[in-house]
Amino acid sequence: MGSRFDITVVAQDSVEANTYIDLAINEISRIEKLISSWDPNSQTSAINKNAGIKAVKVDSELIQLIERAKGISKLTDGAFDISYASMDKIWKFDGTMKQMPPAEEIKNSVSKVGYQNILVDKDKSTVFLKLKGMKIGFGGIGKGYAADKAKELLISKGVPAGIINASGDMNTWGKQPNGSDWKVAITNPMDKNKAFALLPIQNEAVVTSGNYEKYVNFNGKRYTHIIDPRTGYPSSGIISATVFAPKAELADALATSVFVMGKEVGLNRINQLPKIECILIDDQGNIFTSNNIEINTK
Repeated sequence: MGSRFDITVVAQDSVEANTYIDLAINEISRIEKLISSWDPNSQTSAINKNAGIKAVKVDSELIQLIERAKGISKLTDGAFDISYASMDKIWKFDGTMKQMPPAEEIKNSVSKVGYQNILVDKDKSTVFLKLKGMKIGFGGIGKGYAADKAKELLISKGVPAGIINASGDMNTWGKQPNGSDWKVAITNPMDKNKAFALLPIQNEAVVTSGNYEKYVNFNGKRYTHIIDPRTGYPSSGIISATVFAPKAELADALATSVFVMGKEVGLNRINQLPKIECILIDDQGNIFTSNNIEINTK
């Protein structure tokens, strides 16, 4: 998945802990083999290779993941879309881009993107991408899903508490050995050395989306590297989105979606969802939160 996973477990001793950690690593590797679009032998690659040609039979686990991803696409009006992998890479965020691509080129870059064209037949356990050249990818949801599955497995083995940290995406259960809640520090990308909030997390996941370093400036407007799959344009206005949710998969997908939807629409959507909270930071360094989070930023 190209992501680093750090696994912390509460156990009787280091031998027991290492046994549990090995189980989690094996589960994460299993999921990577299933969902990787880099592995030519994965089921995801088989779906992509047969786009516009034929439906491909896959495991029910992958069917369910794709169905949930499509559900999140509907929930976010297409701001999250696993068929974003079909997008042409016309934007460069490494400093080499001096002007915006032509509008026609931007429009064409997303011509094959559209979750509506991912056809799932649950009875036959098949997936068909309607358009030739279309692709799906799990970059916005995969590491969250892997963290959820590793957590689920460890809980089923009787591990009382732990953290799965997937490159900064935190998934927790239970409490620390001293009985206190696990805590997550939230930082402002404009002042990374200082956390402005330390929040308890209880049997939930927290995911932050955003990369302050990757952006371009055109006509005085800052565009981030997270691209709107509906329009082909990079998102602007937000530099960091942190989402709290019961599952890392959902937190992962929503953090990206809120970035794309923008502050007003994103917060409004989050406020309508049960057990989901969010902290946003805009490009001026201002902090905004969903209804049930209170932070004293004074």
